[in-house]
Amino acid sequence: MKVKVLFFAGLREQLGTAAEEIELPGDVTTVAGLRNFLSNKNQSWKSALAETKAIRMAVNQDMAQPSARIKAGDEVAFFPPVTGG
Repeated sequence: MKVKVLFFAGLREQLGTAAEEIELPGDVTTVAGLRNFLSNKNQSWKSALAETKAIRMAVNQDMAQPSARIKAGDEVAFFPPVTGG
């Protein structure tokens, strides 16, 4: 399943990317699963997306809980709790 992932504010700067199209394995079906999958890319991603970090998430521009399900074609955004304009 392919999804588009967006990163905003400090996350974008830490990860060095604003967006990625990602092909996910079949067992990644939630926002939390996606976050965990991404955090395994390398140490920088693990640090930026650590479960201990306060990160807000949205699916298709609607705020989402970690348990929110994702499907092919969805747009998932990760951003710090406070972002400036």
